Amino acid sequence: MVTARAVAETVCDPELPMLTLADLGVLREVSEHDGEVKVSITPTYTGCPAMDTMRDDLVHALREAGYASVEVRTVLNPPWSTDWISERGRRKLAEAGIAPPGGAPAPTPGPVPLTLLPPGREVPCPRCGAADTELLSEFGATACKSMRRCRSCAEPFEHVKEI
Repeated sequence: MVTARAVAETVCDPELPMLTLADLGVLREVSEHDGEVKVSITPTYTGCPAMDTMRDDLVHALREAGYASVEVRTVLNPPWSTDWISERGRRKLAEAGIAPPGGAPAPTPGPVPLTLLPPGREVPCPRCGAADTELLSEFGATACKSMRRCRSCAEPFEHVKEI
């Protein structure tokens, strides 16, 4: 029988199907003990609507692989960060025409500063590589992505926002 970890690592993200949950960094821990499998996942943000689908897909894949008892837990601490996306995941995003995130902003001690404008980001075009891109909308098809356009090739593209 394939290990539970190996099975869980094949489950794809429902919103970014080119990535597995492992590529995305959402899959935290998989343990097997006395025929029971426990999986820990962390949402990309609180209230992520894809969590139920992720949980169901993990349970289904593990049961299909012969694991009868599967429990999926949500772990919120530490919170997920785009830094957890693997290099393979970043490459797959770019190949799909989605700009991968840059480094996540470093947490600062004390109060969180209030900014009224979207953060300025330099996001290269995943299609032609040009650095001259513009923000069209802070929100794309999902809340974790923004919509941008390349000023060089004029193609629109999504960008996974840094968290």
